[in-house]
Amino acid sequence: MKKLLLPIMIIAILIAFYEQSLEKKNVYILVIAVAVFMFGMIKLSAKTPSKNQDKEDDNV
Repeated sequence: MKKLLLPIMIIAILIAFYEQSLEKKNVYILVIAVAVFMFGMIKLSAKTPSKNQDKEDDNV
C-alpha cells in the first residue's frame, strides 16, 4: 500500500504546483490535489507509533 500511496501523493502535489503556476487557476483541481495529498499523509502517519507509547505502557 505504501509503495502505491507515495507516487499518487507525489503526482497530486505536482499537479497542485503546476495548476498554481498557471495564469487561470482551476480551484477544483487544486482542492482535489491537496485533499488526495492530505489523505495520503494521514494514511502514512497512522502507522507511525506515538512518542508517548512507552510511557503509557509503563503506567498500566
